[in-house]
Amino acid sequence: MALDHATLEAAARWYVELRCDESDESTHEAHRRWLNADPCHRQAWDRLARLQERFERVDPGLARPMLRSARVKRREVLKVLSVLVAAGGTGAVSWRMTPLPSLMADAHTAKGEHRRLQLDDGSQLHLNTATAVNIRYSPTLRELQLLRGEILVETARDAQARPFVVHTPQGSIRALGTRFVVCSGDEQTRVCVLQHAVEVRPANQLSAVRVDAGHQVLFGQREVGAVQPANQQVDAWTRGMLVVDDWRLQDMIGELQRYRPGYLGCAQAVANLRISGAFHLADIDALLDNLSSTLPVRIRHFTPYWTRVEPV
Repeated sequence: MALDHATLEAAARWYVELRCDESDESTHEAHRRWLNADPCHRQAWDRLARLQERFERVDPGLARPMLRSARVKRREVLKVLSVLVAAGGTGAVSWRMTPLPSLMADAHTAKGEHRRLQLDDGSQLHLNTATAVNIRYSPTLRELQLLRGEILVETARDAQARPFVVHTPQGSIRALGTRFVVCSGDEQTRVCVLQHAVEVRPANQLSAVRVDAGHQVLFGQREVGAVQPANQQVDAWTRGMLVVDDWRLQDMIGELQRYRPGYLGCAQAVANLRISGAFHLADIDALLDNLSSTLPVRIRHFTPYWTRVEPV
């Protein structure tokens, strides 16, 4: 079903209004009435929700949490509208955010999927949610190119004594007989070492930094951050778990967003609640529903693709 410009603009306006801190129950009720007034409204809203996870990468300004003036709101509406119109019915934004190299990667996972591979030398490679990686073994090197997402590597002893190197857009990580996690972000790579050690080398630096077991670093193309103690449960996702210890609720929801299609948000009023525990990632919706039994929150499902954690 084709959607006209007026319907798309209305969806964009509701998106902006509901992201404002001052949105209240009357706003949500008016939004529900709008959704139910016409099947085209819900279709436009569902399209927007499916694109939500890509909006912040296309333009981080779309995620601005506080939109107070009318002028600012209008500017944000136009941004959202431009993305909706550009996406059309065929997903032009999807092409921008899922580039051909990722689709053609040697190994990749969808959102919420976990995959385990055994490499030619016996090394083990785990791919977390929404991950893409190329694998290249030559007579002199064992190399992985992490295009996006997160991996856990368990290197095996190589009969040819070839170095094992993981490349990201920010630089490279050389394994020193080790087990480690690499997570590639837009501007930084995080490396957590679980066994032995690695050497981290930013793309624009000649020198390397050694990171030993039990430690982690963030690094960009020019420098490596301070070496810090690592979260010893950083590999819990390989067992289908998320383990948190005194996390802010907003940080936990942000982590869960990586595993669940659509938009998953957290109201500012409950963002700083603290939470600890071990949670199964297989059913994110059930996990969210259980939060209301331990925290003063409720889970609002506006559509199957649009969920928000709010105060009771």
